[in-house]
Amino acid sequence: MMNGRIGAGQAATRASLALAIALALGACSETMNPSSKVAEVEAGPKAQESNAGNIDSLTEVIQRNPRDPVAYNTRGVVYAKLGRYSNAVDDFSHAIELDPHFSGAYTNRALAYRQEKQDDLAMQDFDQAISANPNGAAAYLGRGNLERAHDNYDAALADLNQAIRLNPEGAQAYHARGLIYQRQGNQAQAITDFNNAIDRDPFAGAPYQARGQSYLATGQWQKAADDFNAALNVDDHNSEAWASLGLAYEKLGNRPKAAEAYRSAASLNPGNAEAKAGLARVSAG
Repeated sequence: MMNGRIGAGQAATRASLALAIALALGACSETMNPSSKVAEVEAGPKAQESNAGNIDSLTEVIQRNPRDPVAYNTRGVVYAKLGRYSNAVDDFSHAIELDPHFSGAYTNRALAYRQEKQDDLAMQDFDQAISANPNGAAAYLGRGNLERAHDNYDAALADLNQAIRLNPEGAQAYHARGLIYQRQGNQAQAITDFNNAIDRDPFAGAPYQARGQSYLATGQWQKAADDFNAALNVDDHNSEAWASLGLAYEKLGNRPKAAEAYRSAASLNPGNAEAKAGLARVSAG
């Protein structure tokens, strides 16, 4: 059995690795769309090929070091990026068996459980992660997002506030907290949080899209249009962002641009009701 105590240098390395892995797994791609993902998965062919190669390399590492929990945890992350969540859970579980105090492995397994819609198990793992390491921001972020998904806003805000205190330079907790304020109708505070998220990660599309929704709610049409365009610069296959851009242009009185945006939204998702209704409005008369 492993000795439960590790050196300070190894502990720091493990903590850094666990945080990086957890953030990679749990990148905050959630928006107000309830069907959106809870973790990023690299699905492109090159990413699939690269990650498959990593699996082989990490398996060799594990064969040479079968008692190393970090090796199992790392391979579990690669499995998760390939969408192989059952394999990921198995590896995270093995890491936890080898080191029952491995906070990062609990956090990562919780995120994998969320992908498998096993939220009760995910909550148990987030709790275990926080018990093992009360100063781990990633576990608070993950648990806060899970609580937010179940409309437990007070608990979610407490966890996200703690995540921000522990990792004030992280963008994801600000974004997630902004979504709660937005849902509660506190658009000014939501915009402040989305600003903070964008300042920390200007290349993520979701905070622009979310801030654009708050600008729409407060009648700031041009700012909303600018934000939806920024979100589309990150991902131009986002049907919801195109539809929201159409609404912003419609409010600005630019019917041609509104129609173009609504058509783009509908072409990407023929079932987008907002796009169809908007296109009918701007095309009428």
